[in-house]
Amino acid sequence: MDGYNEEVHCPFCESDDVTLMSLFGSAQLVRQFYCNKCKSAFEFIKWTEHSQGEEEVSKVANHRNEAGVVGSGTMGAGIAQVLAVCGYNVILFDVKEEIVSSSITGIHRRLDRLSEKNKLTVEQAELAKKRLRPVTALSEMKNCQFVIEAAPEKIEIKKEIFMELDKHCIEEAILATNTSSFSVTEIGSITKRPEKVAGLHFFNPVPLMPLVEVIKGERTSGNTMRKLTELGREIGKIPVSCSDTPGFIVNRIARPFYNEALKIRNERTASAEQIDRIMKKAGGFKMGPFELQDLIGIDINFSTTVSVHEGFYGDSRFRPNYSQQRKVQAGQLGRKSGRGFYSYES
Repeated sequence: MDGYNEEVHCPFCESDDVTLMSLFGSAQLVRQFYCNKCKSAFEFIKWTEHSQGEEEVSKVANHRNEAGVVGSGTMGAGIAQVLAVCGYNVILFDVKEEIVSSSITGIHRRLDRLSEKNKLTVEQAELAKKRLRPVTALSEMKNCQFVIEAAPEKIEIKKEIFMELDKHCIEEAILATNTSSFSVTEIGSITKRPEKVAGLHFFNPVPLMPLVEVIKGERTSGNTMRKLTELGREIGKIPVSCSDTPGFIVNRIARPFYNEALKIRNERTASAEQIDRIMKKAGGFKMGPFELQDLIGIDINFSTTVSVHEGFYGDSRFRPNYSQQRKVQAGQLGRKSGRGFYSYES
């Protein structure tokens, strides 16, 4: 066991192949571990004579509960995959059976690739597959402890989903939205449990990107924030708490990254290819702004910019760019449509 000299076993698979991830709490009594065998995170609490005088006991951060994911697109599928790998029984919803079935097939394919690359064992990949259940009715989410909405970035769609979830889900269920820019407070206000509604904003691709923003609405309780932060840690993410402001943290910072690149291209100072190459070579970015828009989806990126611009009452710093709008109008949305700023049709 790396970095720790006391014997600790994973409470889920009983393996001793665990890694100490962090120490926190009073006198660093809480120790967070990661099981390299079953890919689970768990916590141990060491009671001392200054606390309860007991021997060391284990406390799992989150029990193996059912989790719901609404929306089986790129983000929803990624969230479902991460939850399933980390041991959650995942109910994945979409409006049509063929859509959600296709998404499940895609997740299975990615799990197989992870197994082939020795990122997961064959057994882990097969177990994760078995934990995924496709549904086309939100009422199937009734027993979920957590439900994460990852529907299209349209506020009316999200409100309708939350009204339905509020009706069907158990009273203690936490409802989280993966919105990248809409007000968590506004979404929570249409439910009868605004204290249990928060933002949980993942980044694309979800299995690879470590950050998750945990957004507190005006009426979100501290307990809800704590549980979602624990969930983020449990599934291997780095949770960052933030307030319910337009674009939150990352998307607010990212607007100039995209908008200035679009302006430079429109002015013919440099092409999309040149800008991407410069940002990667000189700036150290993994992807340039145009490659990243194509990956995320130009329609999603444009919608986020519009939302942030409106949220800041027309602040010119966040003004959307017409050339991005033209791509959306032409149906050239990036990788998912076969063409965006680059062509993927071949």
